Amino acid sequence: MYTYLKKTLPKNTFEITIDIKKALINKEYEEAFDRLLVDLEVEGFRKGKVPKNIGEKHIKKEEVYKGVIQGVIPRIYEEIVKKEDLKPIINPKIELTKAKENEDWQIKLIVAVRPQVMLPDLKKTAIEAKGDSKKDDIWVPGKDSKKEINEQDKERQKQKTLNALLEALLKKTNVEIPDLLVEAELEHRLTGLLDEIQKIGLTVDAYMKSKNTTMDELKAKFKKEIEETYKVEFILNEIADKQNIQVEQEDLDKIFQNIKDDKEKATAKQNSYYYASIIRKQKTLEYLINL
Repeated sequence: MYTYLKKTLPKNTFEITIDIKKALINKEYEEAFDRLLVDLEVEGFRKGKVPKNIGEKHIKKEEVYKGVIQGVIPRIYEEIVKKEDLKPIINPKIELTKAKENEDWQIKLIVAVRPQVMLPDLKKTAIEAKGDSKKDDIWVPGKDSKKEINEQDKERQKQKTLNALLEALLKKTNVEIPDLLVEAELEHRLTGLLDEIQKIGLTVDAYMKSKNTTMDELKAKFKKEIEETYKVEFILNEIADKQNIQVEQEDLDKIFQNIKDDKEKATAKQNSYYYASIIRKQKTLEYLINL
């Protein structure tokens, strides 16, 4: 009932063109119409008992086709992803290139998948980064660093070393972030920024002038930050996978035990995956520090 063509694009992205036969579209249309008909309320008829010919006068075709799109595209997409063994990291970008009534449809999907990460020699990178992080340490006459170093100094040095490590990994690791992923996060950031600008009663132009920047410069800055953030995330995930870094139930239990409110604790347990990802990231960072 449908055929598709997969085309490889740069940066771990695929373009999938799907041709759907009108017979399938018509079948989906009837099913979508019936679903809307069940919930239709018309004076003189009980809900769910409105005749089809009456329903056709009250249900807009646009609403029916909306149901068709919501029904057929996710199902076909899921089938193709499974068949092609793709691992999408974000919802696809959907474009209806041909969608006329009583004709075949054509849909174009842009799919971003998890990028391959080519890690450098971690031990060598860690040794170099740790050496660089200590170059800026200043010796103060009369101070015995071995005796007088405190916990705050240790934490500061640890963070400095970690930053040097991550910076080195960013430079030495080959990983291409899909544009679709970057654009989605960029849109999210800009939407949040525009909301904040409105709340403080400024126009966009006034805000940009106050920051001595332009929208294009701000977008470029955000885009660079987003790409680096995602690169770090994928690098850490790859290291965790390679080193088989696991999160045990007892790791989660320690977090949940510190939550006193029962409702908050229940909510936290429902979001165990989120907490597990944070713990796994922390364990991966500790692994890097100890190399």
